[in-house]
Amino acid sequence: MVLDILQIAQENFVVSIAVVLSIGIIQGAVLGRGIRRRFPSLKTHARVVSIVLLVLFGINAVFSIIKFANPTKFSWSDVTIPENPEQGIDVIIKVLGLDTGFVTVFALFISMTLILAFRQARLPKIARYFIFLLSAAMFALSLVGRFTDYIPAFFELVMYSSYQIGIAVGLFAVTSRRGQSAISEFEGER
Repeated sequence: MVLDILQIAQENFVVSIAVVLSIGIIQGAVLGRGIRRRFPSLKTHARVVSIVLLVLFGINAVFSIIKFANPTKFSWSDVTIPENPEQGIDVIIKVLGLDTGFVTVFALFISMTLILAFRQARLPKIARYFIFLLSAAMFALSLVGRFTDYIPAFFELVMYSSYQIGIAVGLFAVTSRRGQSAISEFEGER
């Protein structure tokens, strides 16, 4: 079934890219709106804040795309039973993929900074579920890339890149506005 969906998506390449880009833009816009609602004083410095967020999300997108295109593979045969706490920490670092160098650590730092910022964002429950669902799907995809022989095809790489770029563009579009939010108020928020 998954192969059928991918085949249909590939046959309708332009539509597929537009849909994935739109989903990314919506996710970025929702996050941007949540930040603006939580920190209303940022509206006075909208351009600076939006540029900083665009740079952070751009860097995160580049690192995510690189890791998605060439995932670091993990093999359980490389892991030995730890004999002391230091070896146990080494095993944890290998499983989490933190042993791959500066790029991974830097990407993790940016991701954690963004998570902390968005933890403070005021989002309605439906928006939180939407973002959680998409984030969980991307996390599952990265786990598949790390723990299996899966290597993404060019089409899948373009789709993932479109999603990441869409998030950055959506966030920038909403946070760069000085006045009212680019997205109308959600009804029923409390």
